[in-house]
Amino acid sequence: MEWQQIIGFYQVARLGSFTKAAEATFRTQSALSQQIKALEEELDCQLFERIGKRKLRLTSAGERFYSFSEAILENYDGLKEDLNELKGLQKGRLRIAAPFTTLYHLFPGALKEYSKQFPHVDLTIMDRSQQLVIELVINGDIDFGLVLESEAPKDLAILRWQEVETVLMTPLDHPLTKAKRLTLKQLAKYPLILPPKSLRYTCRRKLEEQFQKLGVDYHIVMESSNVELSSLYVEMGLGISFATVVRDLPALEDRNLTFIPMNRFFKPDFIAVVMRKDKILASYKSGFINILFGREVLPRNSS
Repeated sequence: MEWQQIIGFYQVARLGSFTKAAEATFRTQSALSQQIKALEEELDCQLFERIGKRKLRLTSAGERFYSFSEAILENYDGLKEDLNELKGLQKGRLRIAAPFTTLYHLFPGALKEYSKQFPHVDLTIMDRSQQLVIELVINGDIDFGLVLESEAPKDLAILRWQEVETVLMTPLDHPLTKAKRLTLKQLAKYPLILPPKSLRYTCRRKLEEQFQKLGVDYHIVMESSNVELSSLYVEMGLGISFATVVRDLPALEDRNLTFIPMNRFFKPDFIAVVMRKDKILASYKSGFINILFGREVLPRNSS
């Protein structure tokens, strides 16, 4: 059994596709197929069941070998980190994912400081939706993800970071800024800029449920999954929108917008760092969390 065979099998099983796995391992599909075939011959069992032309499914033997390959690859990464620690080197890979707004407004300072303290770490930052961030964490593709605490699965380790609240975004001179007590019926009178209709956008789902209970009509003038884009069109006067923001964020003060708290309708939440509970962290990884929080949150080599 060769190391590349284990890697090739793991990527095919993880991605469910020879094409995607070939891209991930920088090999041709033909070479990857030959690796898997040789592995199946050596183990004397079938690892994949081919369903139709494109779909793959792990056999019972394949599921066991997947667990084996996942463990051995994780242990290999951990071994490299341990050896670097013994040499006194803060060296390795750190992979982080978060939604655009979090990366844009809240990350730059911490990342700049981290790069100064750990210049030899191979850092990868991914702009992804909350749902994809959670999937990447669960699959072990990243070390840390940042999502709303209310969206994080309870089987992940969750570190509460910054409190956020849902606000209504309107132009500065909008009539709703003069209302003493906003109601949903008032909001429904104006064009709305909302995220796409999907289970992962809880704000829209909750809002529409409330509108339906009240029996009020409403008009969605634009769908946008990016808060920065939504805020631009709110400033232009196209409609009103919602955002989940950190309180008193300085970057918001320079916008031609009014932010009206919506705590009557949406409970305050927290941005949280999420990671797998079984993850053992090298000191350069726990160092990132400590810089992000501005204090020691995770000791060295702690999960």
